[in-house]
Amino acid sequence: MGWRRLRSTAPIRCGTALPCVLALLHPGAPRHCRLPGDGIAGADPMGCSRWMEMKGSSPWPSNSEGAGKISLLKKVPALKDGDFTLAECTAILLYLSRKYNTPDHWYPSDIKKRAQVDEYLSWHHANIRANAPKTMWIKVLIPLFTGQPLPSEKLQEVMEGLSTSLKQFEERFLQDKAFIVGNEISLADLVAIVELMQPVGVGCDIFEDRPRLMEWRRRVEEAVGKELFFQAHEMILNIKELSNIQIDPQLKEHLAPVLMKMLK
Repeated sequence: MGWRRLRSTAPIRCGTALPCVLALLHPGAPRHCRLPGDGIAGADPMGCSRWMEMKGSSPWPSNSEGAGKISLLKKVPALKDGDFTLAECTAILLYLSRKYNTPDHWYPSDIKKRAQVDEYLSWHHANIRANAPKTMWIKVLIPLFTGQPLPSEKLQEVMEGLSTSLKQFEERFLQDKAFIVGNEISLADLVAIVELMQPVGVGCDIFEDRPRLMEWRRRVEEAVGKELFFQAHEMILNIKELSNIQIDPQLKEHLAPVLMKMLK
């Protein structure tokens, strides 16, 4: 597909989804984030030292001075490119795609196709994004920081909301098309897939019994390359391993109420 690699020294403070999207969009981009910290946290499988630096950060607010310089909200994701700063995942992705002239199919120059990408990205945050990541919080992260599992009813509630969103996704956006915008993969597909792989990582196979969704995932895998696809999602697919790590008691005390609030 004639991938064009992104080279920059701009730091990005990121959560879970953005590094996965960038890893798929630009195969040599760093894929992992260290929690917490301000150093370079990306593992660069291509050995390209000039890749955009992924600044490690947690998905909750940070009170550090460095965080405030990158984002006034002190939240992730955030980008700093020279003296220019930018927040919000969608804005960052569109900025990078324009600045580095990525192949046209990612964010089409055709005004109608571009509008379709914009339409999905606008819908995504209040639907797929609002439900899919919560499976990871419920099954792994909140029990890790609170020391207690959440009631099964909470997961069921989230899965019901996600099921409604998936039905809308298939009927409104996929329809009978190969990808969200048509016959070529776009940013909309990448943003969608990295969220939908998060339930898979915690054992909720949302693709099972949804043949249209499964075929779309297969086409996305083939479009970016299966090896790259699973490399980009390595952290998500192995998220359960976090259950075995030791968390500082003070960090637990600080983050447990924040995580519970995020779940609401």
